[in-house]
Amino acid sequence: MAADFVRVCSADEIPDPGKKVFEIDDCFVLVAHLDRQWYALDDRCTHDGGPLGEGRFDGRCIVCPRHGAKFDLETGAAMTMPAVTATTRHEIKVEQGSVFVRLRDR
Repeated sequence: MAADFVRVCSADEIPDPGKKVFEIDDCFVLVAHLDRQWYALDDRCTHDGGPLGEGRFDGRCIVCPRHGAKFDLETGAAMTMPAVTATTRHEIKVEQGSVFVRLRDR
């Protein structure tokens, strides 16, 4: 796991519900804010590499805009076909009005 959390934005930059993609150490990370909870996932559908950040929320899932695969925001698990492999979930925290992400090893 990466050693440190990296500040990606202020908490008020992402509304609830809302999402934004950030590049951290050559990794594109989707940060999602939904129902007062924060989530961080790789911005990559494991089916064909689609940009999850361009998808929509469906309950506690993000839907890939290419083929409709759904990923659980909390765990990264693939919830529907055509994806069968989870996307990577990263650690996230909000402190003093800032959002921080720590990348997980892949």
